[in-house]
Amino acid sequence: MKTTTGLIAGAALGLIMTAQLAAAAEVKVLTVGAMKEVVLSVVPEFEKATGHKVIVMNDTNGGLVKRIEAGETFDLAVLTPASVDALAGKGKIAPGTRADLAKVGIGVVVKEGAARPDISSLDAFKRALLNAKTVAYIDPASGGSSGIYISKMLQQIGIAEQIKPKERLKQGGLVAELVANGEAELALGQISELQSLKGVKFVGPLPAEVQNYTTYAASIGAGTKDGEAVKTLIKHLAGPTATATLKARGMERPSS
Repeated sequence: MKTTTGLIAGAALGLIMTAQLAAAAEVKVLTVGAMKEVVLSVVPEFEKATGHKVIVMNDTNGGLVKRIEAGETFDLAVLTPASVDALAGKGKIAPGTRADLAKVGIGVVVKEGAARPDISSLDAFKRALLNAKTVAYIDPASGGSSGIYISKMLQQIGIAEQIKPKERLKQGGLVAELVANGEAELALGQISELQSLKGVKFVGPLPAEVQNYTTYAASIGAGTKDGEAVKTLIKHLAGPTATATLKARGMERPSS
């Protein structure tokens, strides 16, 4: 009797575990680099609370848009609001699912131990760029939102031609790496990424006159099969763990 009862109990437990595994989703997230650490910060609590598995892949905003337009499948995308809206119009994003999560400005870094340049005013900022031997930022052609803005900003403040011979462009990723490894003296990029690398020193944000904030939004892929799981992940991204990571990286929640 005990053996039979044990077999029945074991079989029941096996069925329950099989059902739980079948219910567990694998959520694929495509995120811009600036938001990667924020997404990763909530993955452990999300996986523990739901039993779902999260796969995180990152690229520049433009790179992700191209991949999605080319047919790459995904469950959750973290992009700029304009890109989310455009992809929704093309049937790649589930309509009405955009949730603005964060905004971040642009700042300056130099190598750890180097003198901190004065960027407290627009004139001082321009002098710092002109005095630097090399200036790094994300290649606009790679689709990075910071690189696109910085390229235009340099033209607007009238020093693009002087900077061009000494610019060092990075094809996505962490532009501060070029400062850390000695390829550039100074780098411009999104504050959240500049503060995430050892070997560099964060100087500060751009002067208010030329500061630019990029907003990032989460949205659900039109082809996802696990909409409820993705909605739960978005709730985690809007929760306190993500907020703490945002603040630690110089980011903030968008104004309501």
